[in-house]
Parts: sequence; C-alpha cells; structure tokens
Amino acid sequence: MRSPSEVGADAVPLARPLPADTFCPQSRRSFVLIAAILASALGFIDGSILAIATPGIRVDLGASFAEAQWISNSYALTLSALILVGGAAGDRFGLRHAFVAGIALFIAASLACAVAPNPPVLIAFRAIQGIGAAIMVPGSLAIIAKAYPKKERGRAIGIWAAASALTTALGPVLGGVVLSAFGDGIWRAIFAINLPLGLVSIYLLLAKVPADAPTEKRSLDLGGAALAILAFGALAYGLTSMSAEG
Repeated sequence: MRSPSEVGADAVPLARPLPADTFCPQSRRSFVLIAAILASALGFIDGSILAIATPGIRVDLGASFAEAQWISNSYALTLSALILVGGAAGDRFGLRHAFVAGIALFIAASLACAVAPNPPVLIAFRAIQGIGAAIMVPGSLAIIAKAYPKKERGRAIGIWAAASALTTALGPVLGGVVLSAFGDGIWRAIFAINLPLGLVSIYLLLAKVPADAPTEKRSLDLGGAALAILAFGALAYGLTSMSAEG
C-alpha cells in the first residue's frame, strides 16, 4: 500500500523543468514573440513613414530644409551611437526590464513629438526617441533568442524578421495613403499611433513574460557613447550644412 505522500505526488504532476538555454516557459514564449514584433514595428514603421511625411511637416511647422533633415538625423544619430550601450543594458539589468524601459521611453518621446509646436522641439524629442529605440531594437531580437530554446530559436527569429521586413515595406505605402487622404497635418497621428502598440507590448512583457536574470554586471560605456554622439553629430552637421548651402 502506498503512503499518502506518494498518492499526492501522483495526483499533482510536477512542472516540467525549463531547458537550460531559456528563461521562459513554452506557454509564454508566443507572448515574447508578439511583443518583440510589435516593438520592432514601432521603430521600423515610424522611420519609413516619417520619410514620406517630411514635406508635410515642413509645411505645417514652417521648417527649413536643414531642420527637416535634422528631424530624421537626430533620431538616426542617437540610435546608431547608443545601440551598443542599449544592448549592454539588457545584459546588465535583464532583457525584459531593459526592453520595457526602451519601449516606454520611445512611446513617451513619440507623444511629445506628436504635440511639438516647432521644429527645434521636434528635433529634440526625435533624438530622445532614438535613445529609446537604441534600447528597444537590440532588445527585441535578444529577448527572442533568450526566451526560445536552441531548437526553436531559428523559426522564432525567422518569424520576427519576416514581420519586421513586412512592416518596413508597408510603412511608405501606408504613409502615402494617409497623407493623401487627410492632408499634411495628419503627420502628428503617425507618432500618436505608437502609444497603443507600445502599451500592448509593455502589457504582454510585464503580465505574461517572467523576468530574466541579468547575465553580466559590467558598467555601461556612457563616455564612449557621448563621444560617438559628438563625432557622428559633427559629421552629420557638416554634411547637412553643405546640403543646405547647395
């Protein structure tokens, strides 16, 4: 005859242990993939649509040619200069925490861009938006790689890459249709649409995905990042000034 403890052990099945190369249970991995796709769409759609909306922004805000270039340059500058720091932040603080912080900063800056009263304010918040993207973009791929075990990782990354390519390709088309239908002032809605997408991503990450443990406690190279911003910024300033002067 079996003891009560043995009967209880049979009645309540033990949870399956996680593979060594993942932090996320199988039932939660789809939420990681959806959140990563939505967050990536924020950056890719925003950049591609804004290129179409630039003439409308110039008309609506009275921006000069150089200011219109800096609306794009400021975002690309901080994104490219800080993307390595953004990736390191995921190692230091945990990918989920860093990813959520990047999305939150991106959508907060997007809302500020949507209500910008003049070109300098829009340029400044576009730079802050780029900082959020520098944390968000590398985090989207890294959290997929960490959440999925090795045998499932290739398929998940392929889905993410295909969705990212699709949103990048659709961005100019959607931007052109919207601007043609509603006029130049609708460019503000391009930034505002980031709010619901970002909030859905944050909800999925916080409510459905467990936190991962940090992998390294190394310090972030903020000094190097600042020098990169200055170097890239000086180069962009020189090229923009040359273009503006013909």
